Amino acid sequence: MSIQSLRCFIPVGGQALRLRPLTYDISKSCIRFLNRPLIEFSMAMLAEQGVRNFIFGENGYTNYANLFDQYGEGVGFSAKYMIEPRVHIKHQPNVDDVGSADSYRINMHYYDVHDPVLVVQGDNLFDADLPDLIRKHEERGALMTIALTKVESVEEYGIAELGDDMRIRRFVEKPTADKAPSNLANAGIYLLSPEVRMIVESEDMEKIMGERGRLDFGYDLIPYLVDNGYPVYGYPLKVWFDVGNPQNYLKAMRDLLYGALDIRVSEEKIFPDRNVWVQGYSEESIKRREEIVRKCKEGRLTIEGAALIGRHTRIGDDCRIADSDIDHFCIIGTHVNIERSAIGDAARIGEYAHIEDSILGRKVTVESSHENPTYIQSTSVIGGSVIIKKGCSLVRTKVNPELMIPPGMTYIDKFLQNYEDIVRLAEH
Repeated sequence: MSIQSLRCFIPVGGQALRLRPLTYDISKSCIRFLNRPLIEFSMAMLAEQGVRNFIFGENGYTNYANLFDQYGEGVGFSAKYMIEPRVHIKHQPNVDDVGSADSYRINMHYYDVHDPVLVVQGDNLFDADLPDLIRKHEERGALMTIALTKVESVEEYGIAELGDDMRIRRFVEKPTADKAPSNLANAGIYLLSPEVRMIVESEDMEKIMGERGRLDFGYDLIPYLVDNGYPVYGYPLKVWFDVGNPQNYLKAMRDLLYGALDIRVSEEKIFPDRNVWVQGYSEESIKRREEIVRKCKEGRLTIEGAALIGRHTRIGDDCRIADSDIDHFCIIGTHVNIERSAIGDAARIGEYAHIEDSILGRKVTVESSHENPTYIQSTSVIGGSVIIKKGCSLVRTKVNPELMIPPGMTYIDKFLQNYEDIVRLAEH
């Protein structure tokens, strides 16, 4: 088996409710993360190792539209990352699936795939040595090899029990802590031999789909293979991040800023001893980059820890940026404090605003002034195109896209989904 012969299947049909409101109107795999769509981190890493054929297992209009419009057949992605020969991307036909393994079944049949298949998730970040994974898979005669990683909270993942030879003896999807056979979690990365296609097209799988109304890798296919004695093996994965909720998103962001994975920033760091990047490659964006660098040298801007600042972003005097990501085309006023946070592209942040441990979506406007500063804190998540007026305080609060928060409002532990929520809470 060669890397070039692999087909990479990426199931991206989920609704990603835990990341709402960021995923309110966009596929989770396309949300912005460190100034690019999330899915590109794993795709670029795999393409750089030789993978050239990807299939997106989309289910639903939003996921298909986002991914097809963003990537098409792979020409733009290949040019962006200078991949030669270019990557080819195929998309799920307009057929509804009832789970990730069913999406795999539909696409393998439609594209008549008889090659080995690497399955990865579109919303995870990881590093994998493909030649080593393939070698271990073949040496063991595995039907399926599952990448495993150690976790603290077993309730959120599929958990595997291993034998001495790394063969999976038992697999339990999202067990309670007292019933978990180990702390080795399914990382959602599978190497599948071609025979798996025949199994998912079998009468047994058809019966499972009929009885359960689904065919999922974790809940259905993997337990079936293990329980019926098929050779399913584990493979330890050292670097892996689940970006499935806001807390994990922010943790992964900070870890990657500090070097846990290559975030593929071509620009040189502006400080020799710290991971601080300011992006810019056109003449106009380089001017903005040089302006930010000059302000740092003159003491008019403080950047602490690690940070990534996007192209064409402007930052006012006397700001403090710490362990944060600010995307492209943002405008940051004076005396703004941004700590351990992610600011989406084209955001406008008013003077004296304080943003800590939070995520702001695309085109968010935060109005703020010296007399009426705005505070956004404690894992608040603000959807795209939200307008927050002066003097507001949002603590552990989520706001759906395109809403407007009136001036002087305070919300703690709220999810503002519509204008009725805003009015009702304002009255109280």
